[in-house]
Amino acid sequence: MTPPAPSVVHGILKRNGRIHPAVGGAPADRRFERPAPNDLWQMDFKGWIRLSDGRRCHPLTVVDDHSRYAVGLEACSDERGATVKARLERIFRRYGLPEAFFVDNGTPWGDPSGERWTRFEVWLLKLGIGLIHARPYHPQSRGKNERFHRTLTAEVLALRRFASFPAMQRAFDAWRVTYNLDRPHEALDQEVPASRYRPSPRSMPARLPEPRYDEGEIVRTVLSTKDYVSFRGQLWKVPGAFRGERVAIRPASADGRFGVFFAAHRIAEIDLTRQKGVGHVPEHPSAMSPG
Repeated sequence: MTPPAPSVVHGILKRNGRIHPAVGGAPADRRFERPAPNDLWQMDFKGWIRLSDGRRCHPLTVVDDHSRYAVGLEACSDERGATVKARLERIFRRYGLPEAFFVDNGTPWGDPSGERWTRFEVWLLKLGIGLIHARPYHPQSRGKNERFHRTLTAEVLALRRFASFPAMQRAFDAWRVTYNLDRPHEALDQEVPASRYRPSPRSMPARLPEPRYDEGEIVRTVLSTKDYVSFRGQLWKVPGAFRGERVAIRPASADGRFGVFFAAHRIAEIDLTRQKGVGHVPEHPSAMSPG
């Protein structure tokens, strides 16, 4: 007896609820590349590596989307926001500021609780840097960074043990020079990343800028101990990442509705008709595709 065609079997299983759509939707299938250096940096932590003394090293990788130039390869002791900020400050002082980062939804750029905003992102906003999140369950959308991780593993980490963080950082620094200046890249027509990269004209400021608001605007400071602002005799919920920050409350188009803004970014809404504050403004993840 001739077995049915695979398409017939698939159709029967689908009609009977045995086949379900992939979590996160269809896979990304379009490649992208930003047109100029520093338009977008892809950033991620590679999986941790155990040092000879038993400690874990968490390699932080930062790759320019246009040129594949590795602006950062850092041997970190953890994945906390404060650690990432300290490493990025050094990178910013050397290469300037990018327009945006492309990251996954993990810490420190994402919040496990599902909160839209993080303190790390607020820091980036003050520097004029955007943060774009990949679609959940689509690691292939950060293809350039994933490819960089595979090359790093093959050429630096495979079958090697490092005694300390300084030893690993020295290995990272030496290989980053080779990767950027000497190693041809197939996606660059066998050119090296340095041939397509130049530092950003936006330099790291000496002091972190604060948002400025027009005279006459309704400006409030978010409570430092609670996620609320005071308006019209009531407390209204805002994202916890903005504790202690100054925000503006601006009328919306509908009567009784207001937007809460951090500079030009709407972070929450106030609806006087419902007597309830909305703690966040939803944002759809990026549909950017693998690179």
